[in-house]
Amino acid sequence: MGSNSRPSEYDLPVEEYGLYIDGEWRDASETERARSPATGDTIGSVARGTAEDVAEAVAAAGEAQAELASMTAFERADMVHELAAALDAERDSLARWLSADQGKPLAEARVELELAAEMYRDAAENVKRAGGETIPAEDPDTRIFTIRQPHGVYGVITPWNYPVTIPSEYLGPGLGVGNAVVWVPAPSTSVISVKLVEAFAGTSLPDGALNLVTGDGPVVGEAVVTDPGTDAVGFTGSPETGDLVARNAGAKPTLLELGGNGPVIVLDDADVERAARTVANGCFTNAGQICTASERILVHEDVHEEFRDLLVAHAADVSLGHPLDESTDMGPLNNRDVAEKMHDHVDDAVAQGADLLHGGSLDDDRPTDLYYEPTVLDGVTPGMLTNERETFGPIAPIITFGEYDEAIRITNDVDLGLSSGVFTETISTMYYFAERLETGLVNVNEGSAHWETHTPVGGHSGTNSGVGRIGGRYTIDEMSQVKNVTVNVGADRQS
Repeated sequence: MGSNSRPSEYDLPVEEYGLYIDGEWRDASETERARSPATGDTIGSVARGTAEDVAEAVAAAGEAQAELASMTAFERADMVHELAAALDAERDSLARWLSADQGKPLAEARVELELAAEMYRDAAENVKRAGGETIPAEDPDTRIFTIRQPHGVYGVITPWNYPVTIPSEYLGPGLGVGNAVVWVPAPSTSVISVKLVEAFAGTSLPDGALNLVTGDGPVVGEAVVTDPGTDAVGFTGSPETGDLVARNAGAKPTLLELGGNGPVIVLDDADVERAARTVANGCFTNAGQICTASERILVHEDVHEEFRDLLVAHAADVSLGHPLDESTDMGPLNNRDVAEKMHDHVDDAVAQGADLLHGGSLDDDRPTDLYYEPTVLDGVTPGMLTNERETFGPIAPIITFGEYDEAIRITNDVDLGLSSGVFTETISTMYYFAERLETGLVNVNEGSAHWETHTPVGGHSGTNSGVGRIGGRYTIDEMSQVKNVTVNVGADRQS
């Protein structure tokens, strides 16, 4: 893979990247040019894998899985610690590749790399404690205990918004508990995915334990889900694609972390300044491209005006700019589909009577047409697209309510239930909302995007936000299976 030119701003080599299967890099029959959303520059050519490539990767994973399963939990923990060390060693370089490929500010890219390394360390330690239990038996001659074992070959499909940390949510626990993995990353961030695997290739991972197949989701993503050699599937992405993954997976175990639109409720007894500052961070970090982003803000009528003015001020302070500029708070969107969705949701809200208080359009004075201004809407009503669907961009839509139960109803009427936030200074009110909001994660006096990665997060039942829980030991539980072992000891005792 030779270098042929260098983007002037990121100063990174432009190379042609292949597929990583069975411990070696392989050329693909077809490649696609990858461009930086921040600069428009070509940053590499990535492989467009085929269903046949996936089949080879799954076969390689199947061969490697027996070796992984034969290792002790402590040996696999050491292996996963190596992955964390590899990330740490390449952090500066990987941060530049991440910023170039995804578009986020370099400062945010560094934080993502640090968090990812910690995820592997956390997974390594959790693997050591992933034991079973003894269960009382009705028969006095019977002993019952459980053991935890890997599923086998795990297909993992990940999105582009956090292309290092989200894969790490699966790879660390999955490999640590003994699964071999076939990873299909989002096409628009395939370069950083390759760079991540390059860093891991120098560790003690057995050949075939981790395989990378880049390409179009409907081709390689579907292939990894439907391949009979794939034993379980993990997917993070949109509810629409998640539904397709679940259907294609059939009876295979699935771990699905799907969309949300992060309702945050600001009550009349809230610390309004803190709420506005926190909500702004939840709306505009990573240009709002977060599954748990604060995408609809329900504000009590008694504090509406104060909160609105503070939020607009915070939005005006956000510095939209080039990701390499240290003064930049927010970079470009990753792709045009998100930009188009922003346009659709803002236009729909304004057409139905919402007030556009700040932003609402692309900044044309930029290297690409993906720099969308931080946007604040007021007078939003429940029937608008920005309330009903996931926008996934830098948007802060304000809905005003009067009664507490009205806020709960508005929140729960939407079929997305990933995360929420509530701002209140009253303990009884906190419990009232925490027990009634139909989201898998409820944050009190924090925005919807707050999450500590050793804690569980996932969609609430009855919504389209996913199945299962990611985070700490909960991922270990999801990515392994429990085997019940029953032993009759009567014969031994009688002899």
